[in-house]
Amino acid sequence: MSDAPNIAQKGPFPVEVKEGKTYFWCACGQSGKQPFCDGSHKGSAFEPVKYTAEADKKVFFCGCKHSSKKPLCDGTHSKL
Repeated sequence: MSDAPNIAQKGPFPVEVKEGKTYFWCACGQSGKQPFCDGSHKGSAFEPVKYTAEADKKVFFCGCKHSSKKPLCDGTHSKL
């Protein structure tokens, strides 16, 4: 695995999150459970990013793994 994350998809993953629930977003792009971590980063420099939902709502998790607002999408995928 290189120093750059794998682009899982060039667009966000819309997810309905539940208030108070914790999610672990995949930062390496290798997970088979996108956008969440499945442990595929083991042995690499990547670590999942913890996200705790503040309310029941739809959020957009970054799919390209290059967002400056990790784990959420900031539109960076449109420049890749």
